[in-house]
Amino acid sequence: MEKRNPILVFVFSIITFGIYCIWWLWKTKHEMVDKGADIPTTWLIIIPFVNIWWMWKYSQGVEKVTSGKCTDVIAFILLLLLGPIGIAVLQNYYNEIA
Repeated sequence: MEKRNPILVFVFSIITFGIYCIWWLWKTKHEMVDKGADIPTTWLIIIPFVNIWWMWKYSQGVEKVTSGKCTDVIAFILLLLLGPIGIAVLQNYYNEIA
């Protein structure tokens, strides 16, 4: 996993009105797949209701990559309810394993 500054991840997400969030999800998804996670294509994030299922699969990948330090339920809540704050917190977990 690539090290990124969680504060900058949050700031870029706000400045770009969420476009950076989508790029970040795409980039980290590929990094997690390289580490053995099973996450479907990021294109599914643009389909209503399917994107919730995609976020759950992404969250399962987070649990696998972080070796359980961040559970899939916590990662899902961070992504779904907290948005840019959640991805900054997840980036902090990724930095620990980088």
